[in-house]
Amino acid sequence: MKASIVDLRYKTTDILKALDRNESVTVLYHGKVKGVIKPAREKSIFKVKDHPFFAMHKDGEQTVLEELESLRKPRYDL
Repeated sequence: MKASIVDLRYKTTDILKALDRNESVTVLYHGKVKGVIKPAREKSIFKVKDHPFFAMHKDGEQTVLEELESLRKPRYDL
C-alpha cells in the first residue's frame, strides 16, 4: 500500500488495517518514497524443549555432559 503524509493523518485506520493484513505501507512525500512501515512480527510462543535440536540424539548412549565433552575436544588429540 502507498500512503502520502496526508493519508497518514486522515486515513490512519486504513493504514492500520493494511498492517493487520501483513502489508507494508510505503510513505510518500511529494511523490517520493520517504520510508516504509512494516508490520511488527508477532512473538511466537515457542518453548525451548520443543526446539528440534533437543532430543536430536535421544537414542544415543552418551549423557549430555559426555556429548558436550566430545563436541568441545580439539580436532586432533596430542
